[in-house]
Amino acid sequence: MEGVIIKELNQMYDDRGWLVEIFREDEIDFTPVMSYISMSKPGVSRGPHEHLYQSDYFCFFGDFRLYLWDNRKDSPTYKEQVTFDTMGKPHIAVVPPNVVHAYKNVGNTEGLVLNLPDRLYRGKGKMQPVDEIRYEGDPNAPFRVE
Repeated sequence: MEGVIIKELNQMYDDRGWLVEIFREDEIDFTPVMSYISMSKPGVSRGPHEHLYQSDYFCFFGDFRLYLWDNRKDSPTYKEQVTFDTMGKPHIAVVPPNVVHAYKNVGNTEGLVLNLPDRLYRGKGKMQPVDEIRYEGDPNAPFRVE
């Protein structure tokens, strides 16, 4: 899908555990301005929604299915739908504005998702409107999370 980046991360193991580099400015042209982490229980989905201005930089740790729908009328991949499974391997997904997105923990254990978006949630001091168009529970939405 035009402008979306999905990349498996290198997980390095030793006798202490593992380490994963989740962001390097010399590998992806992206500027995060905040970060947060969420835990999703097995079978739980988040989304679908889209942002008008914000790009998300998701880091998936667990068994997740990512759903993407291109809602950008000027995009060569307009209306394209993509589903991607992480297969339990750490991945990043950079999702640009107006790409509707959702993800679901399809595994049997809790999964973690870090997000390093390029916009502050509700702006400086959390004084701006939320940059989201939500589709959860909308029976007329052309997007389905299964």
